[in-house]
Formats: sequence, structure tokens, C-alpha cells
Amino acid sequence: MHDRAKYSVLIASSNKKFDEILTSLLPADEYGPVDTVDNAGLARRKLTDKSYDILIVNSPLRDENGIDLTIDIADETNISIMLLVDAAHLDEVNAVVGQYGILTLSKPTNRAAVTQSLKLMCATRNRLKRMEKKTASFEEKINEIKLVNRAKLLLMEKEGLSEDTAHKFIEKLAMDSRSPRVRVAEEIIARYSHKA
Repeated sequence: MHDRAKYSVLIASSNKKFDEILTSLLPADEYGPVDTVDNAGLARRKLTDKSYDILIVNSPLRDENGIDLTIDIADETNISIMLLVDAAHLDEVNAVVGQYGILTLSKPTNRAAVTQSLKLMCATRNRLKRMEKKTASFEEKINEIKLVNRAKLLLMEKEGLSEDTAHKFIEKLAMDSRSPRVRVAEEIIARYSHKA
């Protein structure tokens, strides 16, 4: 069986009783570390200093309603966000934050709804992490192609090689030195940069 991932959580709430109840719904074998702050300013600082998987905002906070905080964070990160708002404002707030992928729950709520929402947020976070890895891998491949093409152009320009010959030259150097093509390309680029 796979080890379960632990999800780091930041709770932004000015209600200590809420913090205690919510923390009790976050078992240590699944969630941790769990940090709490009571205002948006501190939440922003924490999120700048450390990355979290989940942000839970109990609106309103001491310094703002929490809606702007969730929208700002959703725009800047791939963190899963839950915003708890008074039932009277749920539809209005959801119309604003829903487009950012922010999950809204009405207050008062119950343990089952929060627990189910947390499971949904964890599943969403897992999907986002997989997408981030694929994106990073794709960006690495694009970067490798750019570097190899740049090295080929330098070989064509400085050594008079054809594109096909320059490509084969890089492939052979990589094979002979048992180095990745990108490393060989970087060395070629560095060699000709020093000569310039």
C-alpha cells in the first residue's frame, strides 16, 4: 500500500473556537503541519514564506472579509482553497470566488460537510501536483530543444556545418561522453560564447 501524502494546511480565522474544531478534523497522519493565523496580512506573509497545500479561510478575518485574500492566492498559486461564509451571503460570494476555483461552504456547517470538502480539496491538490510535474517536464523538454537548436546554429555559423551534420555531431558527443544532449549543447554554447 502507498504511503498517504500529508497535506500542509494554513487556517486563516479570527475565531479560536472554529480553529479548535477545524484542527480536530485534521488528523495528524493526513494533515501537517497545520498553521493558524487570525488575519489576511499574516496569511499573506505565511504563504510567501512557505508553500501550503490547503488554505482554509473563515470569513470575516480581523483585517478584511477574506474574499480578496482567497482570490489573490488563487491567482498566484495552485493551492486548494476553502472559504467559509455566512449562509446569507453564500450565493453572492460563490458567484465571485467560484470562477477562481475556490470552494465555498456556508456557516454554520457540520463536520461531515467539512470532512467531505477536505477530501475533495486533497484530491484536487493531488491532480494539480501531477499537472505541475507534467508542466515542469514539458518546460524542461522545450528548454532542451531550444538549447540544442542554439548549439546547432552556432556549429552551423562558426564551423560551417549543415543542420543535419550539426545535429549528428551533438548526438555523437552526447553518446561518446555519456552526457545528456542538453549538457553537450550547453558546453558548445559556452565554448562559442567565450570566443565572441
